[in-house]
Amino acid sequence: MRHNSLGRTGRNVSVIGLGTWQLGADWGEVSEADARAVLDASLASGVTFFDTADVYGDGRSESIIGAWRRDNADADVTVATKMGRRMEQVPENYVMDNFRAWTDRSRRNLGVDTLDLVQLHCPPTPVYSSDAVFDALDTLVEEGVVANYGVSVETVDEALTAIARPNVATVQIILNAFRLKPLDAVLPAAQDAGVGIIARVPLASGLLSGRYTHETTFAENDHRTFNRHGEAFDQGETFSGVDYDEGVEAAREFSALAADAGLAPATAALAWVAQLPGVSTVIPGARNVAQAESNAAAGSVDDLGEDFRKAVRELYDRRFRAAIHERW
Repeated sequence: MRHNSLGRTGRNVSVIGLGTWQLGADWGEVSEADARAVLDASLASGVTFFDTADVYGDGRSESIIGAWRRDNADADVTVATKMGRRMEQVPENYVMDNFRAWTDRSRRNLGVDTLDLVQLHCPPTPVYSSDAVFDALDTLVEEGVVANYGVSVETVDEALTAIARPNVATVQIILNAFRLKPLDAVLPAAQDAGVGIIARVPLASGLLSGRYTHETTFAENDHRTFNRHGEAFDQGETFSGVDYDEGVEAAREFSALAADAGLAPATAALAWVAQLPGVSTVIPGARNVAQAESNAAAGSVDDLGEDFRKAVRELYDRRFRAAIHERW
């Protein structure tokens, strides 16, 4: 497993991390025993970065990680959480009193005095331009409530605004072979500023695993069923905002590229993101031990080469650029 610097945090983390939305059981049941097995397998496979949020299972994901961490006190793991989605999404709610309440709850759930990294969880766009918001976050750092803070964004413009802030340590953004816009300006700007990039939705909600067909269905409580058109939250969070059927066809092409490289589609997709200059870590989810181990293996894949990268760009340009490039 390779490691990178996590932006301005001063920490080194595995290039493949673990996203833990699924451990909250918000979109498909994951038992606590299975969740802990995923954490165990991830650590054993070299993963040293877990990403969670206070709304994943209304704190269930954080609490499971907190209990696991107490039982693995010697594990050198960085845990990032997110805050801001527990209330109505209006800029007026992003104030110090709420920040204190949210971070206090996360500290209790995770069983720590100081949060390693707290991220604003895709807040309303005006929040990124508010000096008062970032002054409050600076205060939390000064008080030792959080060690570092960052943001999770929906758009490239939000990312660039955040990167310009002097104390933003990390930016989390959707980045995968079906969502290339961050390569244009966000990754270079982050590198120049020393800001870490946390790449989320790296498999386009599973499309890039190559396992889905036009006939595949998902559980009723799965966002891949109820949020395909942005009915519940930003459409870009589900299948990266691409049309599902177009995504299935594109995934078949990507699978062929991966096979030519001697890799499974998901491994190739994760390795491609992890090898991008400027990316600190990639956070695929895992529901079971096999997925956790398979994901982690992408962190030791040899350089995929320029021909592979050019083929990914060509696929994106042909299949998706016109439909999604300007949206996020």
